[in-house]
Amino acid sequence: MFDRPQAGRLGFEGVIRDPLDVGRPDQVLLIFDRRLRRSTPGPFRTRGLTEGVDPTLCCYYKSSRLKQYFKQGRALRTETVICDTRDFGIGRRVCAKNWYALRAVGESANRRLCDAETTDAWPAPDVVTFQQVTQPSTSHEGLYAPGLRFGDSRAMAVLASLVGFCHLIEGFSNRQLVKQTTALLDAPYTTRQATYDLRRLKRQGLKAPHSHRCQLTPLGRRVAVLFIKPYGRVLAPGLIVLDPKLPGSVKQGNPLATAWRQLDHALEEFVQRSLLAA
Repeated sequence: MFDRPQAGRLGFEGVIRDPLDVGRPDQVLLIFDRRLRRSTPGPFRTRGLTEGVDPTLCCYYKSSRLKQYFKQGRALRTETVICDTRDFGIGRRVCAKNWYALRAVGESANRRLCDAETTDAWPAPDVVTFQQVTQPSTSHEGLYAPGLRFGDSRAMAVLASLVGFCHLIEGFSNRQLVKQTTALLDAPYTTRQATYDLRRLKRQGLKAPHSHRCQLTPLGRRVAVLFIKPYGRVLAPGLIVLDPKLPGSVKQGNPLATAWRQLDHALEEFVQRSLLAA
């Protein structure tokens, strides 16, 4: 529950934005509070978020679903719907043992999603941690840990694949990493490369050790978010606008490109006045 519902609403809309480059759930839905029948006139089009439209975040695992929405404009509701108990190795018999096991699975899934969203909103890791991750180092066991270069296409694709909300329930496998990274990288990505990347994440302390289904540690998710958000929202769009090959008609209407041209022109005039031009 939020004592300031508007702040809660803005926070959840930020979560809805994250799936575009961070969370990547299977679906982001808009649920309209209106019953449709055959006699209901159409057509139906969406022009904006108005009263009676609630954004909903859904993540699917087999036949189960993890759902989150902002209920009645005041409370953030997170719930896990388990349609088949065998998805988690739990029997279908109605008894106390199975009930408590299902409840533990649901509470764990809800907590993981909320913790992941909280981690995404935390400040970035400190400079020492960032340097340790991006440069080769040594693990606590004395093993060599290769660095993750910021901006490297393979490293960025791997982190973007692992940070998805859909992995919060049961983690991710080597095969899933290969499939998603190949799609993001748009280049061949083998099982051997995935094994190498998971090993270096583990030695950097970014992946939980001793688990059959891989999970990012809280530090690992913070580092992944730090890599993905600035790269996808700042660097990539900004560098595209500053590309010299971009047509002038496109640059003309962009404030960043205009400011960059003014800075470049001012620097050139300063060099000419200082008699430092070649």
